[in-house]
Amino acid sequence: MKKLIDAANQSLLFIAHRPEIVMERGAGMYLWDTAGKKYLDFIGGWAVTSLGHSPQVIQDALSSQAALLVNPSPSFYNKPMIEFATMLKDLSNFDKVFFASSGAEVNEGAIKLARKCGSIHLGGAYEIITTTNSFHGRTLATMAATGKAQWQNLFTPVTPGFRHVPFNDIAACLSTISGNTCAIMLELIQGEGGVHSVDAEYLYELRRICDETGILLIIDEIQTGLGRTGKMFAYEHYGIQADIMTLGKGIGGGFPLSAMLTRDRYNIFDAGDQGGTYCGQPLAMAVGRAVVNEIITRQLPLNAEIQGNNIIAKLLEVQDVYKLSNIRGKGLLLAFDLPEPRGAELVSKCRDEGLLINSPNPMTIRLMPPLIVTTEDIDVMLGTLCLVLDEIGFYG
Repeated sequence: MKKLIDAANQSLLFIAHRPEIVMERGAGMYLWDTAGKKYLDFIGGWAVTSLGHSPQVIQDALSSQAALLVNPSPSFYNKPMIEFATMLKDLSNFDKVFFASSGAEVNEGAIKLARKCGSIHLGGAYEIITTTNSFHGRTLATMAATGKAQWQNLFTPVTPGFRHVPFNDIAACLSTISGNTCAIMLELIQGEGGVHSVDAEYLYELRRICDETGILLIIDEIQTGLGRTGKMFAYEHYGIQADIMTLGKGIGGGFPLSAMLTRDRYNIFDAGDQGGTYCGQPLAMAVGRAVVNEIITRQLPLNAEIQGNNIIAKLLEVQDVYKLSNIRGKGLLLAFDLPEPRGAELVSKCRDEGLLINSPNPMTIRLMPPLIVTTEDIDVMLGTLCLVLDEIGFYG
């Protein structure tokens, strides 16, 4: 393994602090490194491996489609593109679909569509209101949209046209709306921000404001879509209709894939306004169709609801022992707070014990396992978590 780590340090551009292990294979809920060590994955490839690692349906979809057509270019329709777009249209309350490879790409597409609408229907309005603590991607525009304070002066000059307001603060949003506003963009659950959910009344008021003013409501479901929260889409918890929705992560089960969905009235791009080399690429379309079909067939949103409630119940049983607080989330996008800012230490020691969890900030632990997680997996996770919490002294 040391040779591989040395090669990585010599050849890879540094972008993140990574532990000195090299993952080699995965199956279901588990990963194995090159030393043969096994890890129970409660990060789920960053909420990506919705069906677990290397599921047979993805293997079959890739093999079958690769034998037929890999890439005809985005200048042409292809059969899997049409079939998958139709599936998503029928599954949601949206009418049109644009495909890309990453969440940031489709969030860029949503920004462009909102500004196009602003130029046509709102007198040239171009500003988009987003929320503090939000996350929308790592391109220059989506970083500007993101509400991370540490990003506000990074890679200056920052892309203009974004106004940040506190999450769930309707007065702050109202006071920020102006004649320049073309859209409001938010996550229904701020995943990277620490798993904080939108208040229903706040969301309903945003919808009302958008209806009255013609401003677009954009919901970023990159992390929450396709069963993660116990519904197929997180907006179903609230019964609202957004104007644009973006999907990523779990939509491809680990294969690079994303989608932007919108309503018929916003089908306003001119030829050349939007696109990309891999938009609607057949391999991705075949995988996406297979993954979403599996989510539906196996009723994985229901499993996410059941097992998410199971995790919450088990955490509640031990919260007083370890002084845990604010256990929260929906489905299999969950978090809890620690009594001390030692999240990175807990993550590291759990990894040593064969458990992968995430700490989006020093006080918070986030859990986002594959949608196939079982009660037995949860018992193993909790046993390891408690073992490490005992080890580092988080007990009364």
